[in-house]
Amino acid sequence: MKIRKSGATLSKIVQIGEKLKTLTAQSGKEYLPLNRGVNSVVNIDLTEVVKQMDFNSNDIQVYPPGPGFPALRDAINEEYFGGKSKKENILVTAGGMNALDLIVQTVAMDKLFLPIYYWGCYFQMLTVRGIGNAEYHAQSELYDRIDELKGNAVLICDPGNPLGEKYDDEEQFKLIKTLSDAGVIVFFDSPYRRIFFDNSDTYYQRLLELENVVITESFSKSVGLSGQRLGFIHSTNEELNRELEIRLMYCTNGVNAFAQQLVLRLLTTEEGKKAATDFKVATARDIALNIEYLKNRGLLAEQYYTGPTPKGIFVVVNKTEEELLEKYIGSVSLSFFTKSQKAVAEKFVRICVSTPHSKFVKYFDTL
Repeated sequence: MKIRKSGATLSKIVQIGEKLKTLTAQSGKEYLPLNRGVNSVVNIDLTEVVKQMDFNSNDIQVYPPGPGFPALRDAINEEYFGGKSKKENILVTAGGMNALDLIVQTVAMDKLFLPIYYWGCYFQMLTVRGIGNAEYHAQSELYDRIDELKGNAVLICDPGNPLGEKYDDEEQFKLIKTLSDAGVIVFFDSPYRRIFFDNSDTYYQRLLELENVVITESFSKSVGLSGQRLGFIHSTNEELNRELEIRLMYCTNGVNAFAQQLVLRLLTTEEGKKAATDFKVATARDIALNIEYLKNRGLLAEQYYTGPTPKGIFVVVNKTEEELLEKYIGSVSLSFFTKSQKAVAEKFVRICVSTPHSKFVKYFDTL
């Protein structure tokens, strides 16, 4: 049989995870899997939340609405946009990756401009869809490249992956507005932001005024529900939203109803809000402690944070993948996350700092 090959490859992060499992089985020693992008400080406690769910109801046992349950889309509007958008601008997706893939395949562009250090799946996704890519070193340089950017799109991930860098909100908003006003399409992918902010955060509301901005979000990171695969797209472009809804329907026939009902309760009930808040407080606390520990030990690769600050669930440390593996720590070489900087990047690794602080210190104290 003839195969239409995509040209993409499987994630190295997954391959490292399998390697760690094999090493654990062979040695009997536990490895700290910081190669993963999973919040593991604590699991979100859903005990009281699921008590409210009727698993025999049609809301769970029948196909869900194509764009997502109206009540969930209204709740997303309230939580992220202060009620200033509308549910018709929101499309519930099967996780953040599905959201990104939908806009990549739907928005007409020749290239997607990515940060010089980027999440590997961005590149693989573009490869599958046959779309070109280019890179930018820092957000500030995009002002001088507006003519080059027209007819294309720019991806901004903040806090970023793999660096975990957080840009100043005011400087970043000024840039996004300048790009949007010039007709440049901006994909704002921010699955980590809401770990550190609650619904008093108005940044998403401010983005509403920018017609060329498409927002992708995920509940995998913000409330620790990676396994439920739920995210959303927000756009004020009606034509784009209609096409996205068609494409989503024919690739999912409706997104997981249980996940939607679960997240709805996290956003709207007292029990759900408490569970989400407790998760975020514990996660943000240990992330900050782990980053501070790395700074104090001289392990943080400070050269990557001369402008933005380390804030997200990832950071870069000045060790190699092999050096950390010797101490039973899983990581991913930074060279995996760039095309043009591989020679420099192979001296560093990306690690996930969203892990219990006491366990983190126990492993890194052996360095």
